[in-house]
Amino acid sequence: MSDKKILAIIGATGAQGGGLAKALLHDTSGGFTARAITRNPGSDKGRALASAGAEVVTADLDDPASLQAAFNGVHGAFCVTNFWEHFSPEKELAQARNLAGAAKAAGVKHVIWSTLEDSRKRVPLSDDRMPTLQEKYKVPHFDAKGEANRFFVESGVPCTLLLTSFYWDNLIHFGMGPRRQDGKVVLALPLGDRKLPGIAADDIGACAYGIFKKGSEFTGKTVGIAGEHPTGAQMAASLSKALGEEVHYYPVPFDVYRGLGFPGADDLGNMFQYKHDFNEEYCAARDVNASRALNPGLKDFDQWVQANQGQIKIQE
Repeated sequence: MSDKKILAIIGATGAQGGGLAKALLHDTSGGFTARAITRNPGSDKGRALASAGAEVVTADLDDPASLQAAFNGVHGAFCVTNFWEHFSPEKELAQARNLAGAAKAAGVKHVIWSTLEDSRKRVPLSDDRMPTLQEKYKVPHFDAKGEANRFFVESGVPCTLLLTSFYWDNLIHFGMGPRRQDGKVVLALPLGDRKLPGIAADDIGACAYGIFKKGSEFTGKTVGIAGEHPTGAQMAASLSKALGEEVHYYPVPFDVYRGLGFPGADDLGNMFQYKHDFNEEYCAARDVNASRALNPGLKDFDQWVQANQGQIKIQE
């Protein structure tokens, strides 16, 4: 083990970091070992990572000293923040600044920053096609990550900016799955007839692992990943096959979605509108073939649905 390079994984008990930890730990002949960073190493997921062979280290994104200690001696670091834990772009920006600073101070050789587009570069705050949120943002959970890119770039740490895609797992865990409505099973998304680049959450981590294995090839670059770019109608067709019941796609109007009232509805409504209005550009930034080159096991939507059909429940 001593000759293996250490990869520090922020969010190792979460979706993206968990996928990276899984890919790394399964590759027993690879040149890396996992340092799983978590606030709670005693959690079930933390203990499971330790049992699987990861070094589990405690750190907090709000505590720069703990991050630097966690990054000391590592070759690479996968950095991600979780907007949905607190709904605060300012907190996310502060955490990203802490991550970049800690990586610089610890001399990390390769950072992957999991990011998204800053929508304000295409839809300035003065543009009323979608509402401005929290006074400073159009799509808060996109904009903060995109704005935070500069912390990593300006730090001088060799960095890859990883543009992620819609988690298909949201259909299981985030309340976006099919539901029974007026006697029909409906997949309702504010997407119009446009494509939705998406990916299995596990595959994000597996793609990140592919980037780390390529060494310096992707430092200083932006890499966008997706498993497929299906339309809402294509997603409904795949779900129909798996569930054994016809699923109808319904394109929810953006304003209706923004007004649904659940936490973050306005943010997500703006997000879907951004993906709709700039669909060609958004899709082009997420090349499926390039993603598969990084992760040969990459799943398309139909494969993901078939693998997870037991967990996809029709909401009544």
